[in-house]
Amino acid sequence: MSNQLKYEKILDALQELLVNKKLQTISVSEIAQTAGMGKGSIYYYFPSKDAIFEALIQRNYQKPLETAKNLAAQTDISPFTRMAMIFQACTFSSSEFLRRSDPVPADAQEKSFIHHKYMNHLISELKPALTEIIRQGIENHDILFDHPAALAEIVLIVLTVKLDNTLVPSTPEEIEETLRGLISLLEKGTGTPSGALNYLTI
Repeated sequence: MSNQLKYEKILDALQELLVNKKLQTISVSEIAQTAGMGKGSIYYYFPSKDAIFEALIQRNYQKPLETAKNLAAQTDISPFTRMAMIFQACTFSSSEFLRRSDPVPADAQEKSFIHHKYMNHLISELKPALTEIIRQGIENHDILFDHPAALAEIVLIVLTVKLDNTLVPSTPEEIEETLRGLISLLEKGTGTPSGALNYLTI
C-alpha cells in the first residue's frame, strides 16, 4: 500500500468514526484499528489526533481552494463571476463537511473546537485568492476600494460565520437578511453596480 493511500485511509477512518462518536472520545488506537493498520503507522504520518483532524478539514476543502487559486489567474472572467464560483464551491463543501463531521452527540465545547478549525482554515486559505481577484477588479475599475485584503477578510468572516451558523445561530431568514445587508454595504462602499454581488446569497 502506497504512503498516500495509507494517509487517505487514516483520514477516512477518522471521518467514519466521527459519524457516531465525539472527537474527544476517539483515540489514535481506534483510528488505527478502523484504518486497518498499527498505531505506530499513524504516528509516522501524523504527530497527534488533532493533526489528523486538521488534515481532514484541509482535504474537504481542497477542491474549492484549488478552484479559488485557478480563478484568481483567469483575468478574462469578471471578478464577480469568479467570486460567485468560489462561493458556490465553498457553500457546497461547507454543508457536506459539517453534515459528515459533526459528531453525534456533541457538547458545546467540542462543537466550538470543530467549527473554529473549519472557519480558521477556510478564511486563511481563501483570503489570498479572493484578495487577488478583488485587486484585479480594482485595477480594472470594476471595484472602487483601496484595501483588497481587508475587503476579502470582511467578506470571508461574515460568509463563514453564516455558513457555519453556530457562533451566532440564526434562522434562514436572519441569515438572508444579514447577507443582504452585507451586499448593500459592499455595493455602496465599492461603487459596485446594484445586483453584481448577488452571489453572496448563494
